[in-house]
Amino acid sequence: MKLKKLVAMGAACGIAIAGFGVASMASAEPVSNSYALVGSDTLQDSVNAITNGTTLTGSLVRVTSNNKTLGNFDAFGATAIQTKQGGPFFGRPAGSGAGVTALRASITGALYSGNAAVPTRPITGQVDIARSSSGPGSNANANGLLAYVPFARDAVGFAYKGGDSSWATLSAAQLKSIYECTTTSIGGVTVKPRLPQSGSGTRNFFLGAIGNPALGSCVTDANGTTPENDASVLGANDLIPFSAASWIAQANGATGINTTTASGVNFGSPVGGEPAFTGTAPNLVPNTDFYKDATFGRDTYLVVEYARIVPGDAKYDAGLANLVNPSVANSLTSFGALPVSVGGVKKKFGFLAPSTTTIQRAFATL
Repeated sequence: MKLKKLVAMGAACGIAIAGFGVASMASAEPVSNSYALVGSDTLQDSVNAITNGTTLTGSLVRVTSNNKTLGNFDAFGATAIQTKQGGPFFGRPAGSGAGVTALRASITGALYSGNAAVPTRPITGQVDIARSSSGPGSNANANGLLAYVPFARDAVGFAYKGGDSSWATLSAAQLKSIYECTTTSIGGVTVKPRLPQSGSGTRNFFLGAIGNPALGSCVTDANGTTPENDASVLGANDLIPFSAASWIAQANGATGINTTTASGVNFGSPVGGEPAFTGTAPNLVPNTDFYKDATFGRDTYLVVEYARIVPGDAKYDAGLANLVNPSVANSLTSFGALPVSVGGVKKKFGFLAPSTTTIQRAFATL
């Protein structure tokens, strides 16, 4: 009876959840016939699951809008993407910052590149939602034109390859010194700090959490394009920021690729030795205390144009508003307790419920 009630509620709001069946394993490169999402690598796999359909929790869960499918585009892949039927190809937004920039260009009609190999062009109406693993930061504004809607709770630690047991619990102060290249070895072993691409929300969040270090010359890819949440990029004695949720999702087999099994790779916690997760793969469980940490725990977001989710506004879009309304059963931002719910799927991907459902507004101008 509870399942039937959830289905009825979702359908009434234009959000579909299937009851039983075989999950669609469609590519993350669809051409959307409704809404398109781009941005954060950290959120992409969980959003792929709930938009393409998944039986990860035992029954098929899939979010659509008025029976139309959503297009969720990965942060990395082919250089150019086409998000809407008949729309232009444009440079793939790689990460949170690039996703928000693409959303802004989609709203304003400004020229967008996203990749030097792709011609700059207008992408008006081609992006509806940006995935962001970090909040608006200095762009927060009470009258902002964008709305950051909480998606789920994550936390950030670091992946490393090599070293000794002391590497597993490096403090924020130690990490700051490492990224400033003041500390060059830990436990008698040279440490080589690395960073994901500059558009990465995980990168920006991690650097802020460790005290905004002035990056030293030992950070060899400070201005590079290293993908985030990919432990396979690590060489001997490398260290890089990493999402706890992404590590859990990969290790538990929720994602299509698992880089946590790369030889010699481990996950480190900067929260006083508090582990990021408990259990063993494929049954890792987020550690609530780690995720609650005020410095390294973080809420993640789906970002939309504020006017489109405000009833009565000339731009109001009921379908989009329902998709990002956490009070709508099985919307993209909901976090139901039942396994056969969007929240149940998010937990399988290493996320917990966000600390708040309050929207943050940002960008006084676009």
